[in-house]
Amino acid sequence: MRPVRIVALAIGCLLVLPALALLFGGTVIGVGYAFGRDDDGYFQTTLDRIETATVAVSAEDLDFASDPGTPGWVIDLLDADVRLRVESSPSGRDMFIGIGPENEVDAYLAGVAHNQIVELRDRTPVYRNIAGVDEIAAPTAQGFWTEAESGPVPLELEWEAIGGTWSAVLMNADGSPGVTADVNVGVKAGFILPTALIMLGVGAVLAPLAIGLIIAGASGRQAAPLAAPSPADATGEPPQGAPLVDAAHPVALTAALDPGLSQWKWLVKWFLAIPHFIVLFFMWIAFAVLTVVAFFSILFTGRYPRGLFDFNVGVLRWSWRVSYYALSGGLGTDRYPPFSLDRRPEDPATLDIAYPERLSRGLVLVKWWLLAIPHYIFVGLVTGSAQWSTEDGTSVSGISLLALLVLVAVVMLLFTGRYPRPLFDLIIGLNRWIYRVVVYAALMTDVYPPFRLDQGGSEPTPAHDAGVSGGEPPDLTPVR
Repeated sequence: MRPVRIVALAIGCLLVLPALALLFGGTVIGVGYAFGRDDDGYFQTTLDRIETATVAVSAEDLDFASDPGTPGWVIDLLDADVRLRVESSPSGRDMFIGIGPENEVDAYLAGVAHNQIVELRDRTPVYRNIAGVDEIAAPTAQGFWTEAESGPVPLELEWEAIGGTWSAVLMNADGSPGVTADVNVGVKAGFILPTALIMLGVGAVLAPLAIGLIIAGASGRQAAPLAAPSPADATGEPPQGAPLVDAAHPVALTAALDPGLSQWKWLVKWFLAIPHFIVLFFMWIAFAVLTVVAFFSILFTGRYPRGLFDFNVGVLRWSWRVSYYALSGGLGTDRYPPFSLDRRPEDPATLDIAYPERLSRGLVLVKWWLLAIPHYIFVGLVTGSAQWSTEDGTSVSGISLLALLVLVAVVMLLFTGRYPRPLFDLIIGLNRWIYRVVVYAALMTDVYPPFRLDQGGSEPTPAHDAGVSGGEPPDLTPVR
């Protein structure tokens, strides 16, 4: 794969996530703007009943407040209005609601017992109790209020937000203690609709750009059919680099055990493979994105786009090579895996997947989450690790069955200089089962994975197991 295509693919994957987030966020905000407001254009909520034995309830540093240094044009651009409505008061008294500069309100309430709302938890005010005397001058006699209303309930105050730091106060109109009221808070913001439109517009530009880069990066020269394999060598394994075009399953996974395998190098291979892990992290992000794109393509056309298919095959092939070299794939080679999506003749571990000319549009809806469940259970048992807690509450994680088999094999290699062939065959067979399931779940084939452990480094042939696909053998021409 050319570097320019890898760069295009990486940029496309980085752009597609924020593009989708902008489209989703803009849609949510737009729907909320269209259906979440009342007839006057306010987003509103009614608080749980405000009730205090003191003379006042105040709220400082309101969410609609701004820092004193904020330019006035910013507040004007936001175009935010606040509405405070006292809907009822069991006491029957005249009520007062006012908004004023925070420092003026603090001076007015200094030394006076009152409750201060510090936060809202699901419409329930959380108060801070301020100690002091129970007498205060009537709020209606004060001249510092920016906006105020008083009288019998229902009582409503509307305020156009301006730059500054503000406090809102709820009191009895005569300043007497014992304030009880049901309060509705509404906010009308003119910036919400433009924000939603900007998010949708930017998302609508980024999304096709990202998808175009992904398709351009993943698309490439269609691989020519590979030649049939040469006869097996004396060890019974296929020659290195020979594709198994006559395999019994469209997923052909092979591995060749190095004859002069180092007894100790497996201890550091995980460290040597770190550059691969970093690159594969981004490759798998691309794999996931392209699988979603392929899902819709299969759903509407019955075809898996060839360029996307070739790229995803390359990611799986790259992952298998690295796993065979450094992880639970078997640690069966000392040859460092290449940074490549392509198939190479010298690869000790190969993966070929037959390209399906047509795929079922119905199966694509159920096979990855429903039909594959029995295989998920098996794969979970093989690759999952047990977890338990000790008496002191410490959580301890175990090792997966597959990793344990590999560990036993390489420990024997360490002390005897030989990799046990039966263990090698079993490990490769388990990995072959896992990759068949991955390919099926990734929508790359309609051939259901067989419930059979095909052991050994080479794939079985149709003569070994005819009719795996339940009918005529599929076109098993692998891709590069």
